Amino acid sequence: MRRSSLAWLGLLALTFVAWAPASGKPCRYLAGTVPGFSEDTSGRLDLSNPRELTFTAGHDQRFTIAWDRIASLEYGEKVGRRLGVALAVSPWILFSKRRRHFLTLGYTDAADKPQGVLLEIGKNEVAGAIVVIEARTGRKVEYESPEAEAHIHG
Repeated sequence: MRRSSLAWLGLLALTFVAWAPASGKPCRYLAGTVPGFSEDTSGRLDLSNPRELTFTAGHDQRFTIAWDRIASLEYGEKVGRRLGVALAVSPWILFSKRRRHFLTLGYTDAADKPQGVLLEIGKNEVAGAIVVIEARTGRKVEYESPEAEAHIHG
């Protein structure tokens, strides 16, 4: 009886490990020059490594960019109305806005060729991601508009 209880506990522990959240911030790779990645790929952006940032999609797709290879950073946002939701639920929703947050990274690859990625980062994660990226690269983010800068810096 004791062995079967231990077996069940081990199986339960493995289940929790398998379902544990992946590290990093939720993010979408919208476009870029990374080979093997299609547009609009959901994944996670890990900024914890002091040498490089890592984007992971699923269990087998991953790319890294060394901090010292990043040459440019740009942040912008797109504000839109929620027309589809308003038509389906209530016209009052037209008064709400949806902001999408975009970060563009320009970098050079190992062969010193210019590359770039466009990432969409969630509204709750974007300010923290910008702080970390600025600190790790030693570069300041360029803002697409004064409104975008105000959204990050208040």
